[in-house]
Amino acid sequence: MEISSFPFDDLSQFYPTPYPKIAANSPVDSSPLKKQRSESESVDFFLNNTDTGTIKDILASSTEAAVTGVVATAAQPKRGLERSHNAGQSSAPAPGPAVNRRMWVKDRSKDWWDKCSHPDYPDEEFKKSFRMSKATFNMLCEELDPLINKKDTMLRAAIPVRHRVAVCIWRLATGEPLREVSKWFGLGISTCHKLVLEVCTAIRNTLMARFLQWPDDTKLDAIKEEFKSKTGISNVGGAIYTTHIPVIAPKANVGVYFNKRHTEHNQKMSYTVTLQGMVDPRGIFTDVCIGWPGSFSDEHVLEKSALFKRASRGLMKDMWMVGNSSYPLMDWMLVPYSHQNLTWAQHAFNEKVGEIQKVAKNSFYRLKERWGCLQKRTEVKLQELPIVLGACCVLHNICEMRKDEIVDDPGNSFELFDDEVLPENVAKSSTAVQARDQIAHHLLHHGLGGNTFL
Repeated sequence: MEISSFPFDDLSQFYPTPYPKIAANSPVDSSPLKKQRSESESVDFFLNNTDTGTIKDILASSTEAAVTGVVATAAQPKRGLERSHNAGQSSAPAPGPAVNRRMWVKDRSKDWWDKCSHPDYPDEEFKKSFRMSKATFNMLCEELDPLINKKDTMLRAAIPVRHRVAVCIWRLATGEPLREVSKWFGLGISTCHKLVLEVCTAIRNTLMARFLQWPDDTKLDAIKEEFKSKTGISNVGGAIYTTHIPVIAPKANVGVYFNKRHTEHNQKMSYTVTLQGMVDPRGIFTDVCIGWPGSFSDEHVLEKSALFKRASRGLMKDMWMVGNSSYPLMDWMLVPYSHQNLTWAQHAFNEKVGEIQKVAKNSFYRLKERWGCLQKRTEVKLQELPIVLGACCVLHNICEMRKDEIVDDPGNSFELFDDEVLPENVAKSSTAVQARDQIAHHLLHHGLGGNTFL
């Protein structure tokens, strides 16, 4: 297609919509035309006021210069070939002076992190940003140093361990997108993403076995005794609860991650993964099951967990796990009465079971309150999400053990919504039904059931 030079006489052939017509009496900016006309007037003035001999001399000199330029340009490749031929016959050129090469790195400001990492920075302000005390943060850096410490290279200096850990902790604590993490810590977005996964993996590999583990017999006896002193129910080994973590809709198997109950509650499409955990009387996790799709019921997630497999092998004898009404009653699972028209004994039992269940629910509330990334749709891939969630549970235990309280922040309030759905079979064991009735009778007739139901 042939296109005339600007300005076009008719632009309608180049635009899909009609080009606006200009009225005949409208003022038109003729600056290009004026320039063109002034140039032509200068040429006419030159031709009219210069004799013919002078013009011929000027044209001859211009032609000679142009020919000289063409000859010179044609001769250049030949000289280049000659230099290449001579270079092949001669020895290699002598090396030049040594140059200290360094990789180019974008200069980003680290002022905010430098301020936070200063020894004089107030501990309360540090807690607001990182949801843990400076002492706990320092302990964490010492524990992870052997796994995440890097050495300087010839191209760049390594990121210090404290800087690496801070990027991960701040990202988990605030749930801010990676571009904000990059902004506050003076690192690239891809670098921040890599550091978060690197530190979370180190936490899982190094600290999970120490700070999140199934209690031994001595600890289990202490847990049972503490629950009994608070509620009057014997042989309670822990409280179990399942929460949902919002995620971005995955590309594969999106249907199984769709959470109908959260969608109805939030009035928008919700996709989640589950996090099941068992806690002791202090709200410390002793067992977790992470990553099953959000469409699974609490009962279904329980059946997929290692806790259920442990119970199936007979390793949960003489022990109760206390759950809410979304779990079935089993030989090792104690749940409240869910039918209508309860007796006084059943009311007394539900009240005490509710106190135990509240320990688990409050623990999950503090988990999500401390690590804000669990409240928002995460940018982490589903394959990497269990690593991040596991690290959050380990860090929760560390902070709870060290009694690091969360600083009150009005902007961090949220609702812990996990709707309880009754299982199809609310009681899977007749033996468990009789045991629950005996516990309820014991609580009422020994004055341990309270009086809130009266």
